[in-house]
Amino acid sequence: MKILVTGGAGFIGGNFVHYMLEKYSEYQILCLDKLTYAGNIETLEPALKKSNFTFVKADIADRDVIYEIFEQHQPDMVVNFAAESHVDRSITDPGIFLQTNVIGTGVLLDACKKYGIKRYHQVSTDEVYGDLPLDRQDLFFTEETSIHTSSPYSASKASADLLVQAYYRTFKLPITISRCSNNYGPFHFPEKLIPLMIANALNDKQLPVYGKGENVRDWLYVEDHCIAIDLIIHNGKVGEVYNIGGHNERTNLQVVKTIIKELGKSEELIHYVTDRPGHDMRYAIDPTKIKNELGWEPTTSFDEGIKRTISWYLNNKSWWENIISGEYKNYYEKMYGNR
Repeated sequence: MKILVTGGAGFIGGNFVHYMLEKYSEYQILCLDKLTYAGNIETLEPALKKSNFTFVKADIADRDVIYEIFEQHQPDMVVNFAAESHVDRSITDPGIFLQTNVIGTGVLLDACKKYGIKRYHQVSTDEVYGDLPLDRQDLFFTEETSIHTSSPYSASKASADLLVQAYYRTFKLPITISRCSNNYGPFHFPEKLIPLMIANALNDKQLPVYGKGENVRDWLYVEDHCIAIDLIIHNGKVGEVYNIGGHNERTNLQVVKTIIKELGKSEELIHYVTDRPGHDMRYAIDPTKIKNELGWEPTTSFDEGIKRTISWYLNNKSWWENIISGEYKNYYEKMYGNR
């Protein structure tokens, strides 16, 4: 089995590469990544030493290059993690999100159709469903929930999902889609909430919290997500969507205070900043379908997962310090400096 993992130098993609290499030593893993700001080749250092792993630097929206890769390597499966994924960046520059998340997905689908594929899996997000009200804790996203996007990012991911489903309906391409809640864990890029708070707290810097910090997210430890995708690509029903949730709802402020407590820092570091436009209030996934059909359930509680995540960042300072010393530093000042 040869699996093409796109966006494999990113956060979730990188974790998936390591997971698959460890579990399936007989598989060939071909990793493709453009290595933009969020793609870090250092994430793949252990994989680069393995004989059944190949890395290719490429853009999924570059049709000629993608076709050449398919022609040369003939992958059996494609798992597409490649995406621009940060909501704030999509507000300041929507165009790149359309190029990568929509056009890039279309190019991959065309390549799969042209060269044949056993399974194309699209890694999506619960953000395509919009949000839920804070005062209705009984409501959850299911696979039947209507798409109702709030940001250019979520709109681009929803567009990609619809395109994937269209290729299944029109061309009978064997596809599956997963929509996950907020991931956290090792290799998480420092612009996202949890790694940003860990890095800032370790450096005794202010911890910027949007609005009142009351927005609720369902947190999913990244290894649990990798296990779910593994089950879907091998046993999931073609043409289906599977929601992957962590059953770990927390407000942003609760998450920040948990990190502060674990690191022995003061809550005086918290700095409330102007909320971002269109900020979704609550995400919550009902993962009943994947549990009933594939037997998947999250095994990592938030309390356990956040301890493991903090420990990883403490033990891998060079990884994230190399990142925040570069271009990201300018972006950080632009996003939070005047709020």
